[in-house]
Amino acid sequence: MNRIQPCATADFAPEHLDIDIEQARMQSTERRGVHQSLFAPLHYEPNYAYPLFIWMHGPGDNEHQIKRIMPLVSMRNYVAVAPRGNTAEDAAQGRYRWEQTSTGIMAAEQSVRECIEYATERFHVDRSRVFLAGFDCGGTMALRLGMKLPELFAGILSVGGPFPVSHQPLLDIDRARQVPLLISHGRDSQKYPVDQVCADLRLFHSAGMKVTLRQYPCGDEITTKILSDLDAWTMERVTGVAADQDDHSLFRAGELN
Repeated sequence: MNRIQPCATADFAPEHLDIDIEQARMQSTERRGVHQSLFAPLHYEPNYAYPLFIWMHGPGDNEHQIKRIMPLVSMRNYVAVAPRGNTAEDAAQGRYRWEQTSTGIMAAEQSVRECIEYATERFHVDRSRVFLAGFDCGGTMALRLGMKLPELFAGILSVGGPFPVSHQPLLDIDRARQVPLLISHGRDSQKYPVDQVCADLRLFHSAGMKVTLRQYPCGDEITTKILSDLDAWTMERVTGVAADQDDHSLFRAGELN
């Protein structure tokens, strides 16, 4: 399985620079205090209302990670946008993370709302098909915001991000259980071990939530197969048509309703 490498300084795009990728377009900008990267799909069609895919990067990375993620998710299916993490690990090197504090949660919510507004101003986006995804602490923040603001999202996707435990993530469970979740888990993960995954599944089941769990033969990393499966799961919810899964890709799956 191919792994996605962490960012390096050389990967960063200068602010406000457009980057063409096979006629798709990436743009990095800062607006209202929110640093974000925006992706327009290959052969963008302005008369079609695209699903919006929001990516929340993992620790030690930043919003430019979307340059490496979207070509492996889909070049055609989405408008996509990624905000910068709420806390600097090393600002000089462009490394940030998503801090799970009350202040950090408020900042993350502001960033995601701003990303949605910016994407919908620039491109034709279907506001009823907004998907929030993330890796590691970004996945945890995606789950947290999905529980807090379920009316904004058609689905929440977490790659290696445990379910949040602080600041009452299930305070409004009746609303939260309406949004479907995809949990992608590395079988050999040290940050999100199997015991914790099982505890999260018991919580999801007792809360009556709609959850799919997929397990992969990797550790705390993103693989090309994980990203391909994110696209398949998301498009199932966009089209209402189930995608075929390779036998080797689905190591464990569960639908808890």
